[in-house]
Amino acid sequence: MPAPVILLPLTSEEAKDFFPPPVQGKLDALPVRQLPIPLPLNDSSSWKSILQEHRPEILLCAWGCPPLPEDLPVGQTGQLRYVAYLAGSVKKLVPRKLIENGLLVTNWGNAISRTISECGLLLILTAMRRAGYWNVAMHRDGGWKDGMKTVTQSLFCRSVGLHGFGAIAQEMIPLLRPFHVSISAFSPSVPDSVFQKYGVARSPSLEHLFTEHDIIVELAPYTPKNHHIVTEKLLRSIQPGGAFINIGRGPVVDEGALIRVARDRLNDLQIGLDVYETEPLPKDSPLRGIPNIALLPHIAGPTKDRRQDTASFAIENLSRFLQGQPLESQITLDVYDRAT
Repeated sequence: MPAPVILLPLTSEEAKDFFPPPVQGKLDALPVRQLPIPLPLNDSSSWKSILQEHRPEILLCAWGCPPLPEDLPVGQTGQLRYVAYLAGSVKKLVPRKLIENGLLVTNWGNAISRTISECGLLLILTAMRRAGYWNVAMHRDGGWKDGMKTVTQSLFCRSVGLHGFGAIAQEMIPLLRPFHVSISAFSPSVPDSVFQKYGVARSPSLEHLFTEHDIIVELAPYTPKNHHIVTEKLLRSIQPGGAFINIGRGPVVDEGALIRVARDRLNDLQIGLDVYETEPLPKDSPLRGIPNIALLPHIAGPTKDRRQDTASFAIENLSRFLQGQPLESQITLDVYDRAT
């Protein structure tokens, strides 16, 4: 029986970043026939012809891949059966109808959790030391510290509240421990055994989480129920000298309320954001220019040097697929519909 065809439409940069030699060696060890397709295509209309000509069973791709045609035959022998996406949201790549018709799809799953948690630590420290403010002030305004009027905070021996306790939050725990912080989390769906495993206290309510901790890290998943669950009242309840960090989902936070609170608490609340209600963040967003808000352009995910982690994760999934085993981080219709 011939080895299944795996199509690899990648830009030269994607191929280099995702598949350095050690990772490429893992892919080469799988019993598949690899067909690299250099991107971008000279003629975008040729994409459908490429799929029809090579009839791959597997598609391994990233951001540069053209969208799949909605009428593409999928799910059966001799058709495309599995898309291993090396990035996050698949909505621009895979029409919902293809998943309905039996196409298996996975994304990078939890392979990026540790780099997101690393960025969370960066934003916490940036907020506590007001590094975002001082970086701009020194570059643009010739700024310098002003004796006792200069107020910065330390992370050591503070209390950290995590809103959400999934894979990213769990990866943050060993990063925070050296600072001798106390850590609690609010995540009603996570069992007590997980809290016990990581030595994290369960916060009884969202109100308790915000009022009783110095630093709040937003990591709750986005669902209709969680839309704007972080209200103005909650944001105002963060202790003086505290910080609010969002590396989860933008729409979980009432952004208008966040702007009002940030402006009202310029000196006693620091904020660090990597995600927003509207992305890319509009150039005229009121968030820009508020001195106690540090902004990043949604870059907490895999850094250029760690994109190989998502490729290794995809190769593990490919092995499972070839052996008929369940896939990790599969994009079901429910997951597809809830994705932002």
